[in-house]
Amino acid sequence: MKTGAEILVECLKRENVEVIFGYPGGVLLGIYDTLFDADIKHILPRHEQGGIHAADGYARATGKVGVCMATSGPGATNLVTGITNAYMDSVPLVVFTGQVPTSLIGGDAFQEADIIGITRPIVKHSYLIKDIKELAPSIREAFYIARTGRPGPVVIDLPKDVVASKTKFKYPEKVELLGYNPNYEGHPMQIKKLLKTLEGAKKPVIYMGGGVRISEAHKELLEFVEKINLPVVSSFMGLGGFPGDHPNFIGWLGMHGNYASNMAMTETDFIIAIGTRFSDRSTGRLDGFAPHAKIAHIDIDPASISKNVVIDIPIVGDCKVVLNQILKYIGSYDWEKRKKDRENWLAQIKAWDSEHPFSYKPSKKIIKPQFVVEKIYEVTKGDAIICTEVGQNQMWAGQFYRFKDPRQFISSGGLGTMGFGFPAAIGAKIGRPDKEVFDIAGDGSFLMNMQEICTAVQYRVGVKVAILNNKFLGMIRQWQNLFFNNRYSYSCLECQPDFLKLAESYGCPAFRAEKPEDVEPILREAMKIKDLPVLMDFVVDREENVFPMVPAGAALNEMILGD
Repeated sequence: MKTGAEILVECLKRENVEVIFGYPGGVLLGIYDTLFDADIKHILPRHEQGGIHAADGYARATGKVGVCMATSGPGATNLVTGITNAYMDSVPLVVFTGQVPTSLIGGDAFQEADIIGITRPIVKHSYLIKDIKELAPSIREAFYIARTGRPGPVVIDLPKDVVASKTKFKYPEKVELLGYNPNYEGHPMQIKKLLKTLEGAKKPVIYMGGGVRISEAHKELLEFVEKINLPVVSSFMGLGGFPGDHPNFIGWLGMHGNYASNMAMTETDFIIAIGTRFSDRSTGRLDGFAPHAKIAHIDIDPASISKNVVIDIPIVGDCKVVLNQILKYIGSYDWEKRKKDRENWLAQIKAWDSEHPFSYKPSKKIIKPQFVVEKIYEVTKGDAIICTEVGQNQMWAGQFYRFKDPRQFISSGGLGTMGFGFPAAIGAKIGRPDKEVFDIAGDGSFLMNMQEICTAVQYRVGVKVAILNNKFLGMIRQWQNLFFNNRYSYSCLECQPDFLKLAESYGCPAFRAEKPEDVEPILREAMKIKDLPVLMDFVVDREENVFPMVPAGAALNEMILGD
């Protein structure tokens, strides 16, 4: 016989869980007493939101299911932002929350919150365990649901009395869920229809999203592209799914995407969309999106197909599996038929890129934030895992760091969660200790979870934080500059800590750069430090803007170029 706490720990071992990000509380003490003797690494964040973002970063960097835990009431509700973030970006998490005893549920007991009701719209599934016999099967199902199909978070709520009770332990060997059976293979007739349409297309474009990275379909996509010489445009979340330095990679589209990508998506006659949601930040005004194009859409989530954009050729399936099917059929079509058209099309796209590449005006007196990202790319040789906060820093990271690996770029895309980047970087570094991990941060966003410096120091997590410090909520200020007559209403951060003293108070090495010539030496010095976090405060141009920019309500070809 085992207690619920012992069953939980045994289940985690069966699922090969290596690390838990958790914060204890009263109703979890039985679980934490059992964890004391378990050989599972536990990371104690300094805030529950930091813990779940770290689990999220761990999952994105490794491809494994991230696991986090928090106590009942405020502990559980502090996870809500992180659960939503993971749900929107399709990140596999299993989230354990403590709950008051079953006899007290619904009675407004101390630290009671209906976390199942609160999170129902933002999870793939959830469980309130009322009988200890349900515990092991529910955990088995939770991990299966989190990692299969379109990945996402699953919540398991654990009442205190269930955790303390006992039963015979039995872990299910397999999972069979009525009504849940993700489809991995695409329909052959639809795939052939896609290839037939591609055969006749003069201006085709592959539009890849985060699904390519999640399913690790990057090798199959590269082979497909090179066989037919196709241009590749990425969503922001797709960055890393195709080598950023490949001649067929055009860039990423959308609000702050590059000119060539936005023009290509406006002029194309056939889009092959792979693992993307067609989010509003990517499409711009829908009636102006790809007006001349037929669209094929490959996605494992049937609910994503024709949700935002009407699709001509829907293919429900896993990106990797479907691309392998495409490669199997590809030899049956005449790719010489439109070869010259495709070559001319690529030439046109590259001409657009030459006309308006990602660029900025360098300065010898003041640090440009883009320059910092370029130097990070240079000193890391393009091999680092890059996490970002949210705002201008996030866009500059996407614009000036060329990603080549599918798990190299970690950013909050769908929800745009300020405070995400630093704890996510901690989780990524714990999951991938062999990799250099940077958090490219804005000062405003970093301040939201700066307490996690303590976590990184305690566990000697060698993550590097590069703060692009402009003493503004930069993206808010940019919109106020462009659309609200420079009325900087509550976007100025004049009162902020001295980041060097803050870091040093935690025992974290720190550096500051105020001149462009200081940037590279500081980065190289920081990279020599391996077993502690390093904070770098780059004092950058306060009023630098991110361009190009598609204004809200505009079409992709209606960009503000900022030239």
